[in-house]
Amino acid sequence: MPPLLEIRDLAIRFPAPGGGGIDVVRGAFLEVGRGEVVGLVGESGSGKSLTALAILGLVPPPGRIVGGSVRLGGRELRGLSEAEYRPIRGGRIGLVFQEPGAALNPVLTIGAQIVEAIRAHRPMPKTEARERARRLLAQLALPDPERRLRQYPHELSGGQRQRALLAIALAADPELLIADEPTTALDVTVQAEVLDLLERLRRERELGILLITHDFGVVARSCDRVVVMYAGEVVEQGATAEVLAAPRHPYTRALLASVPRLGEHAVGTSLATIPGQVPNLAALPSGCVFHPRCDVLRADCSSAPPPWVALGDAGRGARCVLLEDGGPGA
Repeated sequence: MPPLLEIRDLAIRFPAPGGGGIDVVRGAFLEVGRGEVVGLVGESGSGKSLTALAILGLVPPPGRIVGGSVRLGGRELRGLSEAEYRPIRGGRIGLVFQEPGAALNPVLTIGAQIVEAIRAHRPMPKTEARERARRLLAQLALPDPERRLRQYPHELSGGQRQRALLAIALAADPELLIADEPTTALDVTVQAEVLDLLERLRRERELGILLITHDFGVVARSCDRVVVMYAGEVVEQGATAEVLAAPRHPYTRALLASVPRLGEHAVGTSLATIPGQVPNLAALPSGCVFHPRCDVLRADCSSAPPPWVALGDAGRGARCVLLEDGGPGA
């Protein structure tokens, strides 16, 4: 049986001023199985959200997909018409945005927005759709769901708005949920509640979830596998426990080293940081795109793109020339 979601060699290009193109995502690949949570992690500008938009056929123009494959349940999505994509977006694939306050329509009640999402994919009378919306809010642990249906987004807290957005994403019983930084704008307690809710949905619905984040704490808590992106490329992937315990790419190691840990930093000391910045995608460095920031740099790192090195079973691997010699992290 094919994976629920399968991306192979995805390439996304934007036109460059003066002609030519900027390849903002290059050769990206990942899989999500049914009932599996896969984390897609990396700094801002790494290509995470564009990869998610490509799944939905929503790469913002003038950008376009110029290579690769995106399959849902074995069906190729690349090249579908807008009419063919319409039942997939919100139907087979649900999307939860980073900021629910911006994603929800401020002039419509929560009930109207959920009912609209339901009826777009499941033709039924408004009264039946409204009852379905109420049940959805109850299942998502939103207190007094009947009252919430009558409220506007500004009348809800951040955590309540995120649950309302989840209800819209789940309105048509999707197979895949794409959650793009779903906890970023929430306080720590509400973050935990939302992550617990996603875990429950995964178990109860056998929902595949692609969780986009920059937070390795969220990955450690929620994800079965993790895919690390840097400057438009996948640089490492594998089972979450393995990647966290023994990261094999210098970028993954640097990201993990910069995560604050209780009791490990004395007052007045600085956290570890990654020197430099994510490169300008219009002027990528030669060779390994991470080499200007790498702490284990050697001469040939700037001469040629590094190979993808498979590291055992289940897709574990990393993109680093040093792995051919048994390092880094070996």
